Amino acid sequence: MNIIFENDQFIAINKPAGMLSIPDRIQSEPSLKDFLKEKYGNIYTVHRLDKGTSGVIVFAKDEDTHKQLSKLFEGREVEKYYLGLVHGIVSPAEGTIDSPIAEHPAHNGTMITHAKGKPSITEYEVLESFSTFSWVKFHILTGRTHQIRVHMQHIGNSIVCDDIYGDGAPVLLSSLKRKYNLSKKEEAERPILARLALHSWQLQFTLNDEQFKFEAEVPKDLRALLQQLRKIGSGKRPHPLKGGL
Repeated sequence: MNIIFENDQFIAINKPAGMLSIPDRIQSEPSLKDFLKEKYGNIYTVHRLDKGTSGVIVFAKDEDTHKQLSKLFEGREVEKYYLGLVHGIVSPAEGTIDSPIAEHPAHNGTMITHAKGKPSITEYEVLESFSTFSWVKFHILTGRTHQIRVHMQHIGNSIVCDDIYGDGAPVLLSSLKRKYNLSKKEEAERPILARLALHSWQLQFTLNDEQFKFEAEVPKDLRALLQQLRKIGSGKRPHPLKGGL
């Protein structure tokens, strides 16, 4: 468990991909909150990240802090930045997606863009473009379920390895390199990336007149994929990201 920051009021964690933020309905597997409860006793959910998403997440240690932080999140007073790899070339390279999001009427747990949904706004900026992928920074002004994933599907650039709003296919080195030979030691090719290519990069807020800014380093699997894409030589980097890698 990678602790980014901790005080008497709350704790900021760099959540690994593949771990639930909070328990699911059937307690199918241990969640990050379960581990925190074992260590701290009382722990309070402020917000959550999808299981496949890595990065910064905050939990409160007491009821008063929980109320304060929840109010900040609900009042759009928290700056939330994500990084993600998406399919295709995003055009224009910078923009705002302002499309309401609602629950799918037939598929439980799935969201759609719909005129009668809740207001949902995502700002994005392409940091690097490759022949078939784009590395993008997202700033979400609202906090809807699956917001970035739904909005990127909406504009035709779904998040890589998204099994709900994209094709869910893992990224293989053989699909990137024309001349790829499987190692004699390997019976089958291992994917470079097989999880949702989305990372909660930064959180910023002010609590009790004190400013906080937390940043989670991009995990190894995403860094490895980006390095491979750059090696191939098809990348253009119009907007270098300080601290993003």
